[in-house]
Amino acid sequence: MNEQFFLELKDKLLDFLWSIGPTFLKALVALVLGVFIIRILKKVLKRFLKRTKTELSLKTFVESLTTFVLYGVLFATVGIILGIETTSFIAMFGGAAIAVGLALQGSLANFAGGVLILAFKPFRVGDLIYVNKTLGVVEQVDILYTRIKTHDGRMVTMPNGNVANSDVDNRTMNNTRRVDLNFRVALNEDVDKIKAIVMEALLVHPDVLKYPEPDIWLDNIEEYNLKITARSWVKSEEYWPMYWIQLENVKKALDAHGIKIPVPKREISYATPAEEPKL
Repeated sequence: MNEQFFLELKDKLLDFLWSIGPTFLKALVALVLGVFIIRILKKVLKRFLKRTKTELSLKTFVESLTTFVLYGVLFATVGIILGIETTSFIAMFGGAAIAVGLALQGSLANFAGGVLILAFKPFRVGDLIYVNKTLGVVEQVDILYTRIKTHDGRMVTMPNGNVANSDVDNRTMNNTRRVDLNFRVALNEDVDKIKAIVMEALLVHPDVLKYPEPDIWLDNIEEYNLKITARSWVKSEEYWPMYWIQLENVKKALDAHGIKIPVPKREISYATPAEEPKL
């Protein structure tokens, strides 16, 4: 009896496999062929975006979104081949989409944030930005996340929703930036002489822009010294190197002319205690 049972079970299993075999094979072929086609389409898309000189941030976003959509269509096609009715599949997909949407509200917000970033362009790939207490260069803008590389080599990944809802300080959107230097000299120094020395120091480097012209101001007369402000304009990508160079050049020029940065001093005097009266 047991032997007869297993023989019948074997026959039914073989019949089942034989009945679904062609369908399963078709679905498998469709899956493999679909993956192959998607890879080709992605290469074609990359070449197209490269030829059209598409902005890097938009390029990465479109590639990510296209990959997501193509694989969604592929899995839907495989499901239909396996016998899932279109209406049932749409209903199932819709229900799953609602469930996933409720579970991934943050991801949907990040997707919307990515669209806003691409639409209004507060920054692009390659820009130096300061956002959410992070300063770095934008490396990539995906459909959900923005990746920023800091100056010390860290890669910070931020949700697009947070970035889109934050104040973004883009420090390379404009072609030029102003280098501001503040320093102090003694109250008895000649202001015109100081301005001439500092102006000469600022113009030493050839990368300092001639327009707008550098300028030097007496910013404040303080209790112990004079506060001087010197400003010059440079290309945005050269801001930090030029800041350090200008600071060093001004310090050396002041030292060469014997002008020192004053240090506040205080004099403290002690009263001599009065002698105790003798009895």
